[in-house]
Amino acid sequence: MTQEPKYKRVVLKLSGEAIAGEKGFGINPLVIKEMVAEIKDVYELGVEIAIVVGGGNIWRGNIGSEMGMDRAQADYMGMLATVMNALALQDVLENNDVPTRVQTSIEMRQIAEPYIRRRAMRHLEKKRVVIFAGGTGNPYFTTDTTAALRAAEIEADVILMAKNNVDGVYNADPREDASATKYDNLTHLEVISKGLKVMDSTASSLSMDNDIPLVVFNLNEPGNIRRVVLGENIGTTVSGK
Repeated sequence: MTQEPKYKRVVLKLSGEAIAGEKGFGINPLVIKEMVAEIKDVYELGVEIAIVVGGGNIWRGNIGSEMGMDRAQADYMGMLATVMNALALQDVLENNDVPTRVQTSIEMRQIAEPYIRRRAMRHLEKKRVVIFAGGTGNPYFTTDTTAALRAAEIEADVILMAKNNVDGVYNADPREDASATKYDNLTHLEVISKGLKVMDSTASSLSMDNDIPLVVFNLNEPGNIRRVVLGENIGTTVSGK
């Protein structure tokens, strides 16, 4: 018997670092193929999937600050990096028979559609995966904020925050502190007040104000995206106020 997904429409937040894999830089073909296989598995459950992708595998803002670059300029470069990742992801998805559209916050008609909320929702209804690239289109905002904003706009049921080698939210960095303890459930307000590094404060506030739940889980464990969508209790769930 086919299991019924807990969530019908999701925003999957992928970091650029996840696409780089162990190399830490650029696009790792093996990693992106494994990632797409997981996404296709969820797509075949009938779940409507939107993806927000970061760009840290190609460009990081701290490189710009080390160069003495203007913050806005560095952020625009980061937005362009997310477009490169989105196009790579689209190509692999479509090679695996998953219809996909890329929408960018910064208009670049030759390679992607401009972000239009109603069009994005129509694509999802027509069972196309939509990849939101270019961040919010504004400097000083992260792709975490993009995920929260787009989730609110397209009326997503949940944000799936896929993390590299971390299986949830801890009270300290588990890679540095062996005594760090994991939270199974948190409220958005607790995340903000405790200063937990789940997503930036702007994104947390936006998720809280629009009552959008968040599930933080380990992307590197095969089948985890499917498990979360089916409602298995893995990772950390952040919800409510």
